[in-house]
Amino acid sequence: MSRLPNFLYVGPDKAGSSWLHETLIKHPDCYLTPSKDLYFFDRYHDRGLDWYAAQFKDAREEKVVGEVCQDYLFHPEAAQRIHDALGDIKIMVSLRDPVDRAWSSYLYMRKHGIGPDTFAEALRSCPELLEHGRYATGLDRFLQHFSRDNVHVALFDDLEADPQAFLDGVTDTLGIARLPLAPKDLEAKLPAARARSVRVAATVRRGADWVREHDGARLVGAVKRSPLVHRALYRPIDRAAVRPGASDVMFVRRALASEVEALESTFGFRLRESWGW
Repeated sequence: MSRLPNFLYVGPDKAGSSWLHETLIKHPDCYLTPSKDLYFFDRYHDRGLDWYAAQFKDAREEKVVGEVCQDYLFHPEAAQRIHDALGDIKIMVSLRDPVDRAWSSYLYMRKHGIGPDTFAEALRSCPELLEHGRYATGLDRFLQHFSRDNVHVALFDDLEADPQAFLDGVTDTLGIARLPLAPKDLEAKLPAARARSVRVAATVRRGADWVREHDGARLVGAVKRSPLVHRALYRPIDRAAVRPGASDVMFVRRALASEVEALESTFGFRLRESWGW
């Protein structure tokens, strides 16, 4: 019989979720699905719990069984659905400066040939750029269903500064042995990327979405993990040379100011602002 998860990373995107997935999947006491982002508790909930359980059929005696999905934090029904299906399990988020996260998400869109030509246009026509910065609202929904001790809040800045310490905080929370990182894993691949060929990257993304729709999440994970795919499609962007405009920065900060203040009130910390002018 398939095991169900006792750990979920629920969001947001562009805050280290891919690095976390690719790192935890190597831990001997942790089973994660080959592909992150199953989207069961938001997009595909109508497939039923048996479908979801089948995604974990290869789990054996690992202490932690989990999924990394970057969108659950923002779906209005996901927290209750997760609690109803899995109980008071371990929940994790990794929070990033909302401007930095929105900018990185915009670069990802452009890399795949979608979205407006400018960040300013995207902020006004792509609601998720701002909605996925409403961390306090999303966390409040989860805290209504999960005990505070089971909600691990990490910071993307800490991952950038010290990946080993960031990971130690996760494994300590999960109650599993610390995993020493190899030198290549200590160089967390966090900068946004752009496509060598936007047309090819867009085609790959559409193909991945189609495969997910047709129950092929495992294949998506295998392809994404291929070094050939990364070498063929992507090259890093120099973040020092590519910056959002000052007016766009202020637009995001004003729109999400109450969210940042609520985080400070509830959790006692304030997110570092990455973009200064």
